[in-house]
Amino acid sequence: MNSFVKKLKQFLIFCAVVVFAAGCSNVPNVSYNPWRVVDLPTDAVLSDIAFTDDGNHGWLVGSRTTLFETQDGGETWEERTFDLGEEKVSFTSVSFFGQEGWIVGKPSILLHTTNGGNSWDRIPLSSKLPGSPYKIFALGRNQAEMATDVGAIYLTKDGAKNWKALVQEAVGVVRNMERSPDGSYIAVSAKGNFYSTWEPGETAWQPHQRTSSHRLQNMGFGADGRQWLLARGGQIQFSNPNAEDEESPWDEVIYPEFSTSWGLLDVAYRTPEEIWVSGGSGNLLVSEDGGESWQKDRAVESVPTNLYKILFMGQDKGFILGDRGILLRYEPDLENA
Repeated sequence: MNSFVKKLKQFLIFCAVVVFAAGCSNVPNVSYNPWRVVDLPTDAVLSDIAFTDDGNHGWLVGSRTTLFETQDGGETWEERTFDLGEEKVSFTSVSFFGQEGWIVGKPSILLHTTNGGNSWDRIPLSSKLPGSPYKIFALGRNQAEMATDVGAIYLTKDGAKNWKALVQEAVGVVRNMERSPDGSYIAVSAKGNFYSTWEPGETAWQPHQRTSSHRLQNMGFGADGRQWLLARGGQIQFSNPNAEDEESPWDEVIYPEFSTSWGLLDVAYRTPEEIWVSGGSGNLLVSEDGGESWQKDRAVESVPTNLYKILFMGQDKGFILGDRGILLRYEPDLENA
């Protein structure tokens, strides 16, 4: 009985802390919620979305061999299957250039299509490949870059018949990795205690110490020319391209919602000024002035998921990917546009 009372007290205290933290938030609410939940018949973790040059035809991938196809710009999705026998894989990345597309996942799998996904071919990968394929980027006809989860980067220019190693030494297991339009990469270490950068022409990754005592969560490239980073404790930080001190190229730490402790997980730019930040427990914030001030989309807090990834394919098309099969689709406020 005493054990039950003790556990009940602990639960009530936890609930009170959550309510108190939520009530303390003084971040203003957005005037319009542009995100709609899309129903999907899965509870997998969603990983990535890409569209063909059609614009309406796209593919969604995720854990447990999750594969969905849309023909209407992402309003509705149909589940698709790829026969892998008894093999269990998690798809982590999908990318298209025109009608040519690529999907990668782990343990080591690479799929290729030249007809928009009407058919997919599995491309054999070497058993000596460092790590498992983690990211794929379609760059042109028969051209793609593939990065593994330990930082190996390969380039093909002949439809995956041959691959050229761009990095001589892998960086180690990564938490996440992003590529900029100019071909530069940034990767956060698995434990978040440092990050590494690589630029075309370099033979190895360049390691960098994290910018504070807080472990890094995610990093990437912004549409305004800056790099961004998320650190534990709800921190976001932007690089300063004009910084005179090369040892301190980052601006001051920002806490978009100082009173809460929900972890921030991803950043995406809808425009060079409008920045969206997602996090755990349906946490979603937006800045319309490049990070100077922030608003909170509280309508999304009721969605039971962690919002892992935000993607924009133009100013009027965007998606947020979560666990438990949760997908949010951006629907702009056309009346006030």
